Amino acid sequence: MVIRAIFKLTGRSIFARRPHRERLIRMKPMTEKHLEILRRHMVDMIGIHADLASDELGKASLDERVMEVIRRVPRHLFVPGAVAPYAYQDMPLPIGFDKTVSQPFMVALMTDLLDPQPDDSVLEIGTGVGYQTAILAELAGQIWSVEIVEEFARHAETLLKHFGLSNVGIRVGDGTRGWSEHAPFDKVMATVAPKKTPSAWLDQLKPGGRMVLPIGGGQEQWLTVIDKDMAGEHKARKILPVRFSQLETV
Repeated sequence: MVIRAIFKLTGRSIFARRPHRERLIRMKPMTEKHLEILRRHMVDMIGIHADLASDELGKASLDERVMEVIRRVPRHLFVPGAVAPYAYQDMPLPIGFDKTVSQPFMVALMTDLLDPQPDDSVLEIGTGVGYQTAILAELAGQIWSVEIVEEFARHAETLLKHFGLSNVGIRVGDGTRGWSEHAPFDKVMATVAPKKTPSAWLDQLKPGGRMVLPIGGGQEQWLTVIDKDMAGEHKARKILPVRFSQLETV
């Protein structure tokens, strides 16, 4: 029998549709155990996606350190309540201001490509609601994140403090300028797409460092990895075609 269900994470009710009838079923609130199962299922889907994209990625699985953090971080608490029921589906979700929180597979992939280490200082451009920031904060030493939308920055700051992630600094401002006061950075990640890489980001990246970002305008964007060698030269490689919000400036 085919059952289509729309449920609320509060557990107050679901609407279940069966052939020839429809009724409201009262249910208990979901527990953390239920949410853990949903996160594991999401991670399984990320694994399938990575395997299917193995030709482009050059490998069939992502770093287990990254996957373990994604199993733990509660994505449903970072997104607006209206879309929280879909938090553990492998899809981007709207967060307001015509922005989205990235698809979990993309969060995992970009984190894997960045390869954050426990002593790394990371510059993040585009805090959003703070989900990607939380993933990075679990893996790296210090995160400096820049967000142009003040409401996002304040929301993310409150959530990250709630989770005890004290290794994150957030600034409201123009991300194209980076955060020179805390440069140089071991790693740089952008979750918004510039048409070309801002020179400030390249200047603030340490020799031997790495940057992961989408580059391009309109329909033509590529997830790109830029490595900076010890002589300060940059080498870029395209990974996958993607679609992100454009980088905004002020």
